[in-house]
Amino acid sequence: MADHYLFALLFGSLVTGIYLERWRALWAKRKWLAKQGITKQNPKGNLSWFPKPANSPATDPAEQLRIVTGASFEKRRLLSKSEARVLYAAEKAIGQAKLTWRVMAQVSLGEVLSSPDASAYAAINSKRVDILIVSSSGIPITAIEYQGSGHYQGSAVTRDAVKKEALRKAGVRYIEVTPEHNPDDLVREILRIAKLEQEKTTSATSHEQSVACVTPTAPT
Repeated sequence: MADHYLFALLFGSLVTGIYLERWRALWAKRKWLAKQGITKQNPKGNLSWFPKPANSPATDPAEQLRIVTGASFEKRRLLSKSEARVLYAAEKAIGQAKLTWRVMAQVSLGEVLSSPDASAYAAINSKRVDILIVSSSGIPITAIEYQGSGHYQGSAVTRDAVKKEALRKAGVRYIEVTPEHNPDDLVREILRIAKLEQEKTTSATSHEQSVACVTPTAPT
């Protein structure tokens, strides 16, 4: 008889525990529904099943103007102090060589390179170089990248390789500057490139003149 009473007590406790757990779950669900404003009359409540990300960029000009008007802005450095020293060294070298070249900073590769391959162009379109030397007619001559002590982390090497390969195929020279280099090293390298470019121009001019000299005269 005692065993029967014990069994009944345990069974009753089990059933009571099940019902209490169901009641707790039901109470938690009702509380959550009430918080979301979900009722029989408003089954969707305050939920947005497909919310638009808060930081999604606006594409409508009027919306962009509204956002910009309500925001604050501050100036940012275009170059770090080390990158600025590289730019000044490049300008110094160009001045010494009395070239008509110009030095640009933070140039997007998509603005100075093109490719018939849309995928290849997309791969470099948003990438930038720290410094770009261009001719007086705006043709890219040399890209300069400053690689600080903490540069080579993560996928930096691969990203640099993408830029180097695209520039190489376009015929744009590439100079990599590290903290171990001093400004005079860069000046010497730019002067060397300037000499090579001048020799190339002279050679091309001589070739054109020689071709013009051997061009047969049309019979009269």
